Amino acid sequence: HKIVNMASGYDATNPFKISSFTIQDSHPERRWLSIPEIYAYSSNIGTAKLALDVGNRRQKEFLKKLGMLEQVDIELPERSKPLWPSDWKDINTVTISYGHGMSVTPLHLVRGIATIVGDGYMPRLTLLKDGNKNKSKGDRVVSDQTARNMRRLMRLVVDHGTGGKADVPGYRVGGKTGTAEKIASGGGYNEDSKIASFIATFPVDNPKYVVLVMIDEPKGNKSTYGFATGGWISAPVVGNVISRMGPILGIQPRYDVPEDDAEKFWVQNGKDKIRAAKPPVSEKKYYHAATY
Repeated sequence: HKIVNMASGYDATNPFKISSFTIQDSHPERRWLSIPEIYAYSSNIGTAKLALDVGNRRQKEFLKKLGMLEQVDIELPERSKPLWPSDWKDINTVTISYGHGMSVTPLHLVRGIATIVGDGYMPRLTLLKDGNKNKSKGDRVVSDQTARNMRRLMRLVVDHGTGGKADVPGYRVGGKTGTAEKIASGGGYNEDSKIASFIATFPVDNPKYVVLVMIDEPKGNKSTYGFATGGWISAPVVGNVISRMGPILGIQPRYDVPEDDAEKFWVQNGKDKIRAAKPPVSEKKYYHAATY
């Protein structure tokens, strides 16, 4: 069932309350955001509202299809099982939608991103040179069109959003920031203890590689204006890795590939809707605007 398309969006003007929790954005835009903007600006509010429209059952089914609820199949005995709620409630759907509420390994994340930015099929993981030689292709998880839109969204994050510091001229990097608070000893989350991550793919129009950088308990400094988020801490590392990795692998940087202007259109489309609406943008008007 299609819930939204790229022209849809949600009102992220105010913090969103569910149960006894208040969902806020780290870098609030305080306005209606299109789906691409929600992704590019890492809006927890917009993501939470979208997840509730998707619903608990469908979210869980998709994550299962993406392999996020079971061990990764790879030639390692030290494989951890993901941690996820046995009683999947609305609040779990909300927190899981923006990266809290469940725990997976880095390999789960890498495989998941490779699936949704590649051809839509689940890739087989291996540590051996010919480890996948006799393995069948994985199941299809997303359509070709969804995979293409995900590649465009990943590029949007680097081109217009929170991942600009991962950009490498000529390699057309796409990516996504992640900033997760660690669980406190007494329960809940510790806002002063984070894991900052950035996951990238390149070249984004025809992905060949996925690069993940996770930094445990980073501290902001003068150069990051005090921020210790994935965009400020991990994205620059990814950019440096790709800038070195490309030449070592003999990947020729290309400057003649035109940028997909869909990203700019998506951002402009969102801004046009803001101008067309009478402030404040009403929740009722946009919350289910493009459900069909």
